[in-house]
Amino acid sequence: MKTTFAFAAVAAFVAVSAPAHADNVVFSSWGGTTQDAQKAAWASPFTEKTGITVVQDGPTDYGKLKAMVEAGQVTWDVVDVEGDYAAQAGKNGQLEKLDFSVIDKSKLDPRFVTDYSVGSFYYSFVIGCNADAVSACPKTWADLFDTAKFPGKRTFYKWSAPGVIEAALLADGVAADKLYPLDLDRAFKKLDTIKSDIVWWSGGAQSQQLLASAEAPFGSVWNGRMTALAASGIKTETSWEQNITAADSLVVPKGSPNAEAAMKFIAMATSAEPQAALAKATGYAPINVDSAKLMDPETAKTLPDQQTASQVNADMNYWADNRDAIGEKWYAWQAK
Repeated sequence: MKTTFAFAAVAAFVAVSAPAHADNVVFSSWGGTTQDAQKAAWASPFTEKTGITVVQDGPTDYGKLKAMVEAGQVTWDVVDVEGDYAAQAGKNGQLEKLDFSVIDKSKLDPRFVTDYSVGSFYYSFVIGCNADAVSACPKTWADLFDTAKFPGKRTFYKWSAPGVIEAALLADGVAADKLYPLDLDRAFKKLDTIKSDIVWWSGGAQSQQLLASAEAPFGSVWNGRMTALAASGIKTETSWEQNITAADSLVVPKGSPNAEAAMKFIAMATSAEPQAALAKATGYAPINVDSAKLMDPETAKTLPDQQTASQVNADMNYWADNRDAIGEKWYAWQAK
């Protein structure tokens, strides 16, 4: 992947250009092709501009982050997390407030900005399929739950987070505008119908591997992972029908040893050119409102923000308020 940027645009970020007080920033993300793209689009230009080394770590682990903060031994400076987790962790005092004198939030999609987080990228859960491995690919969530029509293993996200419960309810006929509050009993009853055929993925790279190997030739995956899988030469199909949208967020753990440099890194990562570069490389939509005009129109139209005909927006605030209660029931159901 090429990492050419218009550094004149980056130079507008005075804070980023200022001398650093830290020799490095530790950045934790989800691994695989997404983190590779973040390294190329964000970390390499940031190091070139500031002289601050960005150390890659991961995958992101919420239990580990919480333990670091509670022990006062934080080793991560910037972490890519899911949007509902960012909202909850900010309320729970686990995150540093972001410095918006360094980070220019005026150019960021306001849906993905809080006192403690800014968007990393905007994505959708889509129905992905390895078309070389099956005779037909599911097109709807109902299809994905139909083991008679589409026999075999299917893959879903393992963790308690927006996406799977919504998909189960949509598959069971719940209207998109009636999803919240989530009917967990109904969702689990629907999931019970395919539970023995589910192979869980815990990180984006694993979802790609499951589809590529055909261990689970179809399932619910992040759209950017399908972009990467298609680029690898595998014949894929992606259904955007009722794609379920959310955004990842960038946060700074409470007690980060390099918080000042972390703010500068986030400023760089969320500026227009790096956001456009990440979108081009991953298939995820940028959260900087000026990024789209820097992209080829053919590429821009394939991103989640252009797939709105039947799009379903996950309610991040609902999830933040109910994450623990949902998680308790989710993991109890998985363990049965």
